[in-house]
Amino acid sequence: MSSTPLQGRTAVVTGAGAGLGRAEALALASAGANVVVNDMGPAAEDVVAEIKELGVGAVAVLGDGSDWTMGDRLVSAAVDNFGSLDVVVNNAGITRDTMLFNLTEAQWDDVIAVHLKGHAAVSRAAAVHWRNASKAAGAPVYGRLVNTSSEAFLFGSAGQPNYSAAKAGITALTLSSAQGLSRYGVTANAICPRARTEMTANVFDSDPSGAELDILAPERVATFVSWLASPASAEVNGQVFVVYGDMVALMAPPTVEHKFTAADGVFSVEELDSQVGTYFSGRSPYANFAAYSVAELDTTGVQNLNK
Repeated sequence: MSSTPLQGRTAVVTGAGAGLGRAEALALASAGANVVVNDMGPAAEDVVAEIKELGVGAVAVLGDGSDWTMGDRLVSAAVDNFGSLDVVVNNAGITRDTMLFNLTEAQWDDVIAVHLKGHAAVSRAAAVHWRNASKAAGAPVYGRLVNTSSEAFLFGSAGQPNYSAAKAGITALTLSSAQGLSRYGVTANAICPRARTEMTANVFDSDPSGAELDILAPERVATFVSWLASPASAEVNGQVFVVYGDMVALMAPPTVEHKFTAADGVFSVEELDSQVGTYFSGRSPYANFAAYSVAELDTTGVQNLNK
């Protein structure tokens, strides 16, 4: 594959003023893409300057991703400035960590708005563009949608009920997008990254390896995102990946563990107790729908607090 597989393409990256979003924007630019850099503050302009030094185009669009109109603004910025929209990386996010019994309405609304509504707003606007472009061309177009979920949705982090719920919603949104947009040439996939950024500053211990590239450097995740954005990933759709360190792990879909069937076609409470209740008698509290086994992937040697 060419070292610039995205030459002539245009990407939108949200939350790209720092951290993982910045690394993703730079990785896409290094692969040849023009980039629309979205963030709340002036740091987006700094990233634009970095991208232009790589010899490709970039423009900043400042604003809150949870504003439903932001999706249309970002799509318009891509098309008006560079003539196309080919890649969307939804990355913007915040945390408002708390236990469920301390959760306020504002903490819930803020996290759901930035993560889930923000993903939906940009994805919807991009979907409208790609669908219209495909109909105009009479053929599939090039489209890559990369959404940012989290292991929090796999574990159900105790101190992050809002964040975990938002990330579960993003995963479902990704699957729906993959189903609905594939006919137009668009793929949609979700990543669950770990990266050392400002948002995770108090989560991880320092890198014990002493390697030049931190084991949790956001650039490691960004490399995979740039690959997902490339032509090489055309057959990858509706997938969820855990990404950090030296690995990319493809998650399997949920499976049916056990099926309970009523003997006479309709369950009674007594029969449910005898079948379902007996099945769970003495079961480990950790043997539930949470994917605790994913934690066994971690070989970084860096403490993780389920962010």
